[in-house]
Amino acid sequence: MRLVILLLKPLLLISLLSVSGCEFDTEQPTRIEQIKAGGVLRVGTLFHPLYYFLRDGQEEGLDYELARQFADSLDVELNMVPAYSLNELFALLDTGKVDMLAAGMTSTEQRRQQYRFGPGYYHIEQTLVYRKGATRPKGPTDITGNLWVLAGSSQAEWLYQLQQELPELHWEARSDTDAEDLLRQVAEGEADYTLVSDILLARTQRYYPNIEAAFTLGDPQPVAWMLAKNNDDTVLASMLDFFNQQYDNGNLARLHEKYFGHVQSFDYVDTRTFLQRIEKVLPQYQPLFERHAGELDWRLLAAVSYQESHWDPQAQSYTGVRGMMMLTEDTAAQVGVKNRLDPEQSIRGGAQYLASLMERLPDTIPDDERIWFALAAYNIGLGHMLDVRRLTKLRQQDPNSWAQVKANLPLLHQPQWYKQTRYGYARGRETRQFVNNIRQYYQSLLWRDNTYTDTGLAAQHESQSTDSGI
Repeated sequence: MRLVILLLKPLLLISLLSVSGCEFDTEQPTRIEQIKAGGVLRVGTLFHPLYYFLRDGQEEGLDYELARQFADSLDVELNMVPAYSLNELFALLDTGKVDMLAAGMTSTEQRRQQYRFGPGYYHIEQTLVYRKGATRPKGPTDITGNLWVLAGSSQAEWLYQLQQELPELHWEARSDTDAEDLLRQVAEGEADYTLVSDILLARTQRYYPNIEAAFTLGDPQPVAWMLAKNNDDTVLASMLDFFNQQYDNGNLARLHEKYFGHVQSFDYVDTRTFLQRIEKVLPQYQPLFERHAGELDWRLLAAVSYQESHWDPQAQSYTGVRGMMMLTEDTAAQVGVKNRLDPEQSIRGGAQYLASLMERLPDTIPDDERIWFALAAYNIGLGHMLDVRRLTKLRQQDPNSWAQVKANLPLLHQPQWYKQTRYGYARGRETRQFVNNIRQYYQSLLWRDNTYTDTGLAAQHESQSTDSGI
């Protein structure tokens, strides 16, 4: 399965601003005026690495970043209000405890009868998942085992609609779990099938490589912010203006790259090998990664090392680079490494070199994207990395956007382009894959350590809904 994220510019449609069919007293403050007067935008969400999570006390997540910028555009504070289930989340909106929901909510026909939605900021496909090695169903009529879905989800809505055409279709809506755990249950043989979004499957295959997509149902569906239907049009109008601005200024594309850019392809053998080496090899070297990571997350440093050497201190390539971090002789000398085959020296030297690349990059590159530029330079050389930035600018694109620079790396293979550079030909396609692989390994290590959620809060609740496109 190859995941395709659709990035479409929101359009100003009359139907968006007239679905309520209501009129309000112009002498009373509008809803957007009330929010501005109160000085706070209250946003209901779910703990999830795509929506909202806490890492080292800092709030992160795609929906969080967008909501924060939306609040800034209104000149108000942002208050994220996490829920632990879909029912709890909907109740927050229904009772007026939040102004909107931002948690990967799929805009479905049934939901649009009860709620209002802003413009879609990405799309998902409903995907039936089965266990690798079992018979692959080609369509709904081939489903012969137990099918479990998350209660209250858009996936459950799909099945209710499908049952009108296929009365013999049966499934169980589970409220005692979350969508990621349903995938685990399929992986471990507790369930035969589940229905989730393609984005969640693509992310979760990094942890459970023996689950696969059987087929998708229907067309891609938009994921959007949700509002109460009794709201006037002012919040929705502000929301639409905001997303148009995010599209035009490139920020939406930047966030798509940050959260989706590495989730594009899946290699079963590579993933299984990586998970096995996490258990058998990583514990031996983890203290060294922790000791020498500096300001980097040690898991990121470990991911770089795995991409370079599979955590093999004796690794060597035909180009002469060697060791855990595959340093050249010149780089090793530059960072004071005398024995490239010594694990600690190699890890220390690789971390020091990567940090130096971060410092040498132009200040115009956003802080949260500098690491991807630095990793590309680690692989291809800083000169070639700067060449690609120049080519990106030459093509009237943003040289500070990793998404756009990444797309231009293959130009270094083409004579008509690399002849215009200072350092000439380079294997840009390999570098693009190099960075993507590291990002995937890094996400797997984060998942293993459960660093995405506030575990202290989550422990107070028995279940936590964690789907992408619910």
